[in-house]
Amino acid sequence: MFRRRLITLTIIVLLIGVPAGYLVISASQSRRSGMDKEAEAAAQGLREDWPSGMQRRIFELPVPGNAVGVQYYETNNWKASRMYLKFRTTSAGLDRFLSGVGTGRAALETGKVTIGERDVKITGWVFGPGVDWAGTVHRNDNPRPTQDITVNMTDPAAPVVYVVSSATP
Repeated sequence: MFRRRLITLTIIVLLIGVPAGYLVISASQSRRSGMDKEAEAAAQGLREDWPSGMQRRIFELPVPGNAVGVQYYETNNWKASRMYLKFRTTSAGLDRFLSGVGTGRAALETGKVTIGERDVKITGWVFGPGVDWAGTVHRNDNPRPTQDITVNMTDPAAPVVYVVSSATP
């Protein structure tokens, strides 16, 4: 009799307790994920963080692994989606980034800032005099994004990359 009750209790725990525990853990993880997405959607400007892997793929922004000071901001509307990205890297990291985008260092025009006033107002970036700027625009056919790339080459060993990647549906 005692043995039968023990077996029944064990079966009840396994059939009800384990799935209930799994549901509690799953709900907690799902809630945290939703909060992260809500915080990202509510952001009003550059965030000190790496964009997700999916965002980097969508906007074709292969951030080098050694990048530091990574900041990004994404905007979406019915006309276009834009990813604003800033990071500091090494000279080799800049070459990896440019080749990953589909261009190269030879495409950078000295003294050229390719990021427009509208984007400067959104990000707060300052492209003033006294800095060795170099820039290029890498165009793709729709629906692939176009990247406006401007690089601060004042310290060639540690360039700062500014990118606006725009995709239109």
